[in-house]
Amino acid sequence: MTALRLDNVTHTFGERSALDRLTLTVRPGQVTALIGLNGAGKTTALRALSGRLHPTDGEATILGHDPADLPFDVAARFGHVVDTPLVYPDLTVTENLRCAARLHGRSRRAAIPAASAAVDRMGLEAWRHARARTLSMGNRQRLGIACATFHRPSAVILDEPTSALDPQGVVLVRELVRGLADDGAAVLVSSHHLDEVARIADEIVVLHAGRDVGRLEPGGTDLEQRFFAMVLDADTRAAADAHTTTPGGRA
Repeated sequence: MTALRLDNVTHTFGERSALDRLTLTVRPGQVTALIGLNGAGKTTALRALSGRLHPTDGEATILGHDPADLPFDVAARFGHVVDTPLVYPDLTVTENLRCAARLHGRSRRAAIPAASAAVDRMGLEAWRHARARTLSMGNRQRLGIACATFHRPSAVILDEPTSALDPQGVVLVRELVRGLADDGAAVLVSSHHLDEVARIADEIVVLHAGRDVGRLEPGGTDLEQRFFAMVLDADTRAAADAHTTTPGGRA
């Protein structure tokens, strides 16, 4: 079964195309990394898949359902952090996690140990009673990821999950992501850090100008060189295609 899917998705902002007929699937037990330069369409793809944006054309599904209208039991099996971490700034770290537990159906009693375990798992012990608005960007990111994943969801979407993290935080998130997939979750992450995603991904999808332009082997060598070669080849082919459709171009 495909847990996360974009099917021939296109999206435009005015005259600018952000996604161009993008098809992407993530299966249970798999970590798929979406890699691309700034502006490649990574966040737009994740927003469409998480239900935060309705694509111009095509279809997105989470566990077989429209992400904009998930049944409660399906929503309870989904976790995501897209754009900015979804935390309540005036609640403490522990209160945010207890709130997340309650929103995912945990009883008031069960939410207490669940929140405590998440604090420990994400290395937030020193900030257990700190309000979220006082946290550094990195610790707020840790908290957002903890809130989105503490319930061990079946489908997970993480947008640049290590972008603001220190080395310790990077290792914690790496272990979390691999642990979720090993437990059977379908995990989709976006990043532009090839060396980092190569450590956790089963598949690396290269996105450029809103299009899927190929795959990189996570265990391969010279990832950065091959990435830029794929991007250059995509630009070269796009320029050639444009030339053939303009006056004076070849038929």
